[in-house]
Amino acid sequence: MTLAEMEQKIAKLEAELNLLRHEVLRLRGVDVIPGIGPIGMFRDDPSFADTVKFGKAYRDKVNKASLKEFDKEQAEAKKKAKSRKPNARA
Repeated sequence: MTLAEMEQKIAKLEAELNLLRHEVLRLRGVDVIPGIGPIGMFRDDPSFADTVKFGKAYRDKVNKASLKEFDKEQAEAKKKAKSRKPNARA
């Protein structure tokens, strides 16, 4: 068996294994979207709600810091642009 044939066979086995995993999850009552995977697994899990809350808090903190940095960069760019403008009255 050549290397290309082995790679082809492994790819086929991986695809079949993925289908089997999805089928097992589906039989357990988990919604599965082909090509994406399981969804809704943590629907009623209280620790997942906490995870979502902490994730949002982190994103808000990072976004706030990013916006402050962006505002600072914009102010500096305006200062530089003003200092480079020739005086129109001269």
